[in-house]
Amino acid sequence: MFLRSNLAAHGVGLNAYDHSSRYFIWGKDRIQGVFGLSKKGYLMVQLPDRATEAAESFARMIEGETVLGMTGDALQVELTLKALDMAQARYRLHHDEPLYRRDLKDLPEALIPCRGMQGSDRTWLRSWFADYIEDTGQAAGKEARELAAERVDAELTADRAIVLLEDASPVAMAAVNAKIHDQIQVGGVFVPRENRNRGLGRRVTTALMQKAKSEGATSAILFANNSPAARAYEAIGFRQVGWYRVALLQKPQKVVP
Repeated sequence: MFLRSNLAAHGVGLNAYDHSSRYFIWGKDRIQGVFGLSKKGYLMVQLPDRATEAAESFARMIEGETVLGMTGDALQVELTLKALDMAQARYRLHHDEPLYRRDLKDLPEALIPCRGMQGSDRTWLRSWFADYIEDTGQAAGKEARELAAERVDAELTADRAIVLLEDASPVAMAAVNAKIHDQIQVGGVFVPRENRNRGLGRRVTTALMQKAKSEGATSAILFANNSPAARAYEAIGFRQVGWYRVALLQKPQKVVP
């Protein structure tokens, strides 16, 4: 999804955008695999046959490049990290999450109140995103706050996130992390700690899907960071279709295969 979304949004090759990417094609008489390396240093892979030769070839192609981490199908990422000699590297986050999919044709018709994020929301959004980053294990303390400020700026610019409303007040948030044709990837679902255990995660996710459906989307995918989140997504119709690996290095690392 991220491979295709980055390609659709930014084209082939690096440009001014952090998610612009270089692409590496594997295949002898047909395309059998695609690897990506974003400008910011994140790796992506689509290699259904999990050919070791392909991963090793990719590692040689990006020798000397600095990377921050990798996401994708769990077994494909595992194979690629091994080829990159990063299987035993030190990670701040390195685990598999259930990957879910849902058709949008049978969403509830009654629209759930929501709105886009606004510049005037910046102060409390920074607090929300800092908590989200800590809750998902990406960073903590000062680093989480710094990353949160960057994320808020990015979301306000991208205009892809919403906040759920109760009595006109924001109580939860969610975003479209990637979009390609008629499919979206849902991410950044967050309910502030004081608002949890009220079903708001399910409501804000449904609201985001309703908005996406009105804009032409027909299906959604997402991956769940924890068991409560997984149960919430299953309760609103998501079904598991695989496993997704999230591997974020503690420090940037050069590729030395």
